[in-house]
Amino acid sequence: MNLTEVPAVVHWPATHYVFLERVGPFMKTAREAWQDLHALKYLIAETSQITGAMALYRMSPDIYRAGFILAGAPPALPPELAYEKFPGGKFSRFVLTGSYANLPQASGRVWEIVSRTGIETRADFAIENYANDPSSTPEAELITEILVPTA
Repeated sequence: MNLTEVPAVVHWPATHYVFLERVGPFMKTAREAWQDLHALKYLIAETSQITGAMALYRMSPDIYRAGFILAGAPPALPPELAYEKFPGGKFSRFVLTGSYANLPQASGRVWEIVSRTGIETRADFAIENYANDPSSTPEAELITEILVPTA
């Protein structure tokens, strides 16, 4: 697994975000949320410019949001989707290079590092930012930023 283990502190900007939210174990809810979201992608793209994809998640309770980053607030959405302007903020960024199949292991390792090194976190969503497009990027070159909300 190709994961940076020393985080960079970054500021994530306020972001227009359209998403599907699921509650429950991530191993079950994440895949379902992405499948359902991709089925609606063409409807979102009819009225909004999609500029990226990211997941927001928090634990206790397990809340997972699969979503698209938009250029602006959407004028209309299918009823299954929600919109918010995610406020952003300060995050510790770890970077995974390679298959999305490594995300569960990489996320677990990130949270181990956070706990072991005493990085002070804040109560907010963590981010998985999918930095490149899996439809045009070889699997071994996929970049996922795992961002931990930092105090």
